[in-house]
Amino acid sequence: MRVIALLVLSAVSFENGVVGFSYGSINKCSSTRLAAASVVEAVNGSTEKASMPPTIRLNVPEKARTVSSVCTSGTLCTSSYMDDIQGAPFGSFVDYVLDDHGNPVLLMNEMSMHTVNIQKAGAGSLVTLFAQLGGPTTSSGPAQGQDVSRCSITGTIEKIESTAEDWDALRMRYGIAHSYADQVMDSPKFHFYRLTPTKIYFVGGFGVSSEWVPPEEYKKATPDILAKDASSIMGRLNRDHDEDLMLTAAEILSVKEVEKVRVTGVDRLGMDLRVTSRMPRRKNKLLTDEFRVGFRIPVISVEDAKSEILKVFQEAWEKKNGVTWGDDEVPGADVPVLKTAEDNLM
Repeated sequence: MRVIALLVLSAVSFENGVVGFSYGSINKCSSTRLAAASVVEAVNGSTEKASMPPTIRLNVPEKARTVSSVCTSGTLCTSSYMDDIQGAPFGSFVDYVLDDHGNPVLLMNEMSMHTVNIQKAGAGSLVTLFAQLGGPTTSSGPAQGQDVSRCSITGTIEKIESTAEDWDALRMRYGIAHSYADQVMDSPKFHFYRLTPTKIYFVGGFGVSSEWVPPEEYKKATPDILAKDASSIMGRLNRDHDEDLMLTAAEILSVKEVEKVRVTGVDRLGMDLRVTSRMPRRKNKLLTDEFRVGFRIPVISVEDAKSEILKVFQEAWEKKNGVTWGDDEVPGADVPVLKTAEDNLM
């Protein structure tokens, strides 16, 4: 049964049960039905069923925390005190790590221009750190232009004294992330600085929604467990599974006349697909829509993610070939799907 709510094309929630899966056959263990409704408590103490889509997308604070956690470098923007450009934004390439609360910690030379700008601005001055997935020193893979997530953290920056409770932890964390640090962190010319966020801005990619993130929600958020491997997973899917992706768009997403499908994101809750198709009545007009294909359960490893994605591919193939599961249940009917962006240009 398909449930349509807003842009949710197939909204389901989990009941107790496990789906056993292998190529060539489907093994269904105990109760494998996925219900489209969940039980909620009514005001009078009774219960009633309400349509509740599953959580198949990371929330924005989680996305922002994921970007800042995966990246190990970014652009630090300070206000220039140099003659002739005084007050102009000054950008510097910097390395950083995060402390336990997600605050960026930087090791900076006191002679660097950005350090001089910070010192001249005085206590409480604001700076912005911009980080982007796919940068040259991130573990998420090569840069992909504007089609990547990024995060701008604006806040106050202060020198960290050696008496700080997390001093030893920060030194160790920085040394692990940046191999050169052991050679300079004991120099009297280098000092650690902590950026405490007051404003955080997250952008999901080119043409994707952007949003301000409350610092307290960012602080509590957990980075996605697949973040460091997402780029390699996407690369392999786009390189080796073109036919599977086309089938998924046609059979699971019900897109007609599919021209191209590309995976643009993968995390513990699902994957994002960008689907290009031809308009039914105007064959020379291409439409590009964004979809979210959710996993039935959150994954906790790369292997789990691969398994969930292969299940979607298998069910798309089975639906294409008229396979049923013995009780007239159509393969792929209970895959959670969300349409996240639509090409409205006519």
